[in-house]
Amino acid sequence: MSKGFLIDMDGVIYRGSELIPGADVFINKLLERRIPFLFLTNNSQRTRRDVATKLSRMGIPATEKHVFTCAVATARFLAKQSPGGTAYVIGEGGLLNALHANGFSIVDSHPEYVVVGEGRTVNLEMLETAVQMILDGAKLIATNLDPNCPTKNGTRPGCGATVAFLEEATGFKALSVGKPSPVMMREARKEIGLPTSETIMIGDTMETDILGGVQMGYRTVLALSGGTSREDLAKFAYRPDVIVESIFDLCEPPKRLDELIPSMDRSDDSTQSPHQWHLAQ
Repeated sequence: MSKGFLIDMDGVIYRGSELIPGADVFINKLLERRIPFLFLTNNSQRTRRDVATKLSRMGIPATEKHVFTCAVATARFLAKQSPGGTAYVIGEGGLLNALHANGFSIVDSHPEYVVVGEGRTVNLEMLETAVQMILDGAKLIATNLDPNCPTKNGTRPGCGATVAFLEEATGFKALSVGKPSPVMMREARKEIGLPTSETIMIGDTMETDILGGVQMGYRTVLALSGGTSREDLAKFAYRPDVIVESIFDLCEPPKRLDELIPSMDRSDDSTQSPHQWHLAQ
């Protein structure tokens, strides 16, 4: 069976609104060789269609079936826990859409769950409402625990910051479904029908992408094109299997990595990568 990929986006495919050079070449090679892949994101704001449209406009040939968000993972998880359940939501369209698509109702009183995602419209009134609901028995669910979000104007508080506020105010800990949670990592693997031994996680963040892959037993590839530098690796007790400068390096693997990606063999007309592969030591 061919191996397949779970691929983080921000820092691997693009930085903000700029495509990382060669990312489109890699994705086109996967499509040409019919190697399964899925883009993973901890951003719950956009729907799968919205994310696919953004990628397409950047030159990445993607459809909804290639995208898996923490909002979808959260909605599917909750639908299994409480079919036809109710939720009070702090979040935006991607999360609301996913919950509705999985049979959940959005309510303003007596919900079973308080579900938190990214949101640019969070205010104190919403937080006060959520606090009281949690104290009254609603269960706190986080789509992810990322503390902040990079934007074109800088950095804004993320879902994890909102969740930390609610945890501190109520004394209850949230269950997080997004990366590195095995809930999302396992659901994504099943989405493309791969066994654990054939799944490769590519990401730029040790705390989410690589940790999630390591915990699930996937092979892991760290791209240094995002938020992690080689010097950062000394801080962590776990290592990626492979380190590359960018995802473009995956287009030209040397023979020593054929075991990792046997389907990505050399092509005579391929563009040579300016970077060298590095096995994690």
